[in-house]
Amino acid sequence: MSIYDFTVKDYKGNEVSLEQYRGKTLLIVNTATKCGFTPQYDALEAMYAKYKDKGFEILDFPCNQFFKQAPGTSEEIHDACVLRFMIAFPQFEKIDVNGKNEHPLYTYLKENAPKGKQGRIKWNFTKFLVNKDGVIVDRFGPAEKPESFEDKVAAIL
Repeated sequence: MSIYDFTVKDYKGNEVSLEQYRGKTLLIVNTATKCGFTPQYDALEAMYAKYKDKGFEILDFPCNQFFKQAPGTSEEIHDACVLRFMIAFPQFEKIDVNGKNEHPLYTYLKENAPKGKQGRIKWNFTKFLVNKDGVIVDRFGPAEKPESFEDKVAAIL
């Protein structure tokens, strides 16, 4: 099993195979539009703009599990993110990242993160860094701003 074996749905409900991201460096993030960490969208978009031409992708998965901080439909969330933060990276359907309804991708991410960085997602804006071979090389907590680990992204591109 690898990250490329998963299929997810984009914000419009269309199925997307993660196979299409093979050979790219990925940052997979669970997000929310009404969270104290929501301003990280600006830094995420800046990082995406800087590195997308070098094989970098951010995969954004809105999640409403933490104090219902991602209200609305997946399309409404996407429209708000494009309007407010001008995001250009792929955004997917709203999902659960913990519990009985958690998306299988997040089960895989949590179980295959580096030792000491596995386990439950504690809040929105938890970030998983995946190298070009599909290996999860790091996990960053919600308070870790994208600019604090940009050097790690650049190093594996």
